[in-house]
Parts: sequence; C-alpha cells; structure tokens
Amino acid sequence: MAVTDATVTVTDATVTDAALPISGLGHLPASIRAAAPARSRRFSTKAIGLVGCAGALGITLLLSLAIGTKPIALGDVVRAFTAFDGSNDHLVVRELRLPRTLVGLVVGAALGMAGALMQAITRNPLADPGLLGVNAGAALAVVTAIWMFDFTSVGSLVWFAFLGAAITSVLVFALGSLGRGGATPVRLALAGAALSALLASFTSAITLLDQATLDQYRFWAVGSLGGRDETVLMQVSPFIAVGLVLGLCCAWPLNTMGLGEETARALGTRVGWTRAVTALAVTLLCGAATAACGPIAFVGLVVPLAARAFTGPDQRWLLPYSALLGPVVLLSCDIVGRVVARPAEVQVGIMTAALGGPAFVWLVRRVRMAQL
Repeated sequence: MAVTDATVTVTDATVTDAALPISGLGHLPASIRAAAPARSRRFSTKAIGLVGCAGALGITLLLSLAIGTKPIALGDVVRAFTAFDGSNDHLVVRELRLPRTLVGLVVGAALGMAGALMQAITRNPLADPGLLGVNAGAALAVVTAIWMFDFTSVGSLVWFAFLGAAITSVLVFALGSLGRGGATPVRLALAGAALSALLASFTSAITLLDQATLDQYRFWAVGSLGGRDETVLMQVSPFIAVGLVLGLCCAWPLNTMGLGEETARALGTRVGWTRAVTALAVTLLCGAATAACGPIAFVGLVVPLAARAFTGPDQRWLLPYSALLGPVVLLSCDIVGRVVARPAEVQVGIMTAALGGPAFVWLVRRVRMAQL
C-alpha cells in the first residue's frame, strides 16, 4: 500500500501501531496527519497576502489620482467620478491623472510579471526582463522611426518600439536554440547580451550622427508616464493582457522546470514548448511596456525578488504577487517624482533607478544573510 502526495510517500513500513485513523485515508502517522493543516495554513497566509497586495494597489491608485503638482483632496477625487461638475480639479483628475495612472497600472503589472518569468526561465533570481534584448530592440526601432520617418508622437512610436522588441526576442530565441540541446537558459542569456550590445551600438551611432534624432529619442528613452493618454493605453493593453494570461498558464510547468529539465520531462512537462511560450509572454509584456513608457529599470528586477521573499519559489503565487506589486512600485515612484521637484517633476524612469538601486542592494543582502 502506498499513499503519495506532492511531498510525502507512505509505505507499509512507515505505518505503525501509533498511526491515527484519518477519514478516507485509513491509518497514517500523526506527523502526516499534521501536514495537511500546515499546508492549509500556508495557503491561507499567501491568500491573505495576495488580498493585502490588492488593497495596497487600490490605495496607490487613489493616491496617484490625488497627488501631483496640485494636491487634490481624496473627496474631490471620488466626486470627479461620482458627481463630475467640470471644475478644474475634476478635469485634472479625469483628463490628466486617470490615463497616466491606468498606463502605470498595466505597465507595472507587465514589468512585474515579466521579471518573474524571466528569472524563472533563466533560473537566475537576478535576471532582468531586458536580458532578452527587448529594451535594445525597442530603442533601435524608435531611433530608426525618428531618424528615417520623422515620427515623434508617442502613439506612432509605440508600434515601432513593439515591433523592434518582438523581432529582437525572436532573434535571441533563434540564436539560443542553435546547436545541440536547444535553447538553454545560459544560451538565451548569452544571445540576449550579445544582441543587446550590437543593437545598442547601432542606436548610439544613429543618435551621434543626427542631433535632432537624439533630442527626440532621449525624451522617450528616459522612461515616463507623463503624456500617455487613452490612445497609448488602448494600443498596448491587448498585448499586455495576452502576456499576463500566457504567463499565468506557464506557472505550473515552470515549477516543474525548477526541479531540473530531466525531472520536468519525467513529470510530463514539454520543456521546449514551455520555454517558447514563456519567452513569448515576456516579449509581449516587455515589448508593450517599453513601447508605452520607454525603458524603465529595476521594476522587473526588484519586484519578483520582494515577492519571492514572501511566496517562495512557487510560480503559482509568485506571478500574481509580482503582477500586483509591479504597479504599486511603479506608481509609487511616479508619485514621489511628482513631489520632489514641484512644480516640475522627475520622470519615473529616473525615480525607479534612484529608488530601485538601494532597494535591490538591500534585498540581495537580506537574501544572502538568510542563506547563511
């Protein structure tokens, strides 16, 4: 007789006279009987934490609507949607801050989950979404659009940035798949680093040759939520939605791949297919986010690290946690950027780098101390 779950195997040799009766399972040791409540408590704790993340996101969204160059009372923010009267405060909330906040919501969720997926597929907890060359491909496409076609509006640059990110990711995956063994995490990382360096050199060459292109490009490259409206949101939201769904669908296969490729295959996981779908999800998420707001650093790196400290390596929890914490971090940095330089503002790409760097060092030191 054998009773098996994900972590415990019980044979005739382990069942003794001290075994306690458990309904539906016969006689099992007391230690095994206590395992189910322990798993239930862990599930409840993580579920409560997920609800807490959703609550923090709701508060952050409300603060993003209220805080800016001109502070607006929370009551006026609520009345801007429930009793709109056309006043300046109501117009600022609905016409300026709401689109900006919604863009930050979807972009933050995309960057957070993309970081978790990137770290899972490469089995590197310090991997960044830009490791697949997404940022470099999007940057070169934007520079080309400005230089050759004289496009300057955010709405027109979105499609070029997304196309460049997608093509680069396909090239990285194709290069990483060459040779015996297919696309391994190490090969993907090396292919992404090499292609990123090559594309960055082309981007630098174009911007050095044309001052006007450099002036337009650096406005996009700094990373900003300002000036993004409903048009940009509608353009990138479908890609981000598909990427989020694909990422969540890969949670269980990525868990098995964390045990090693041979073990994953033995458990029935299609390793190549899982890696390809995960790479597609990262491409959609990073490509759309970079296209909408420009390259934004540290969100995709710090958020999964912080979430993993609470959820552990289980992707079924880590991915939704990262998707909720991503916009919390991004919008919080945007709020701080609006406050520290009033009446002007500091772009969110600068704030994530300024705040994310120390946070990253603290998280890494905490993880290392926990492992000692």
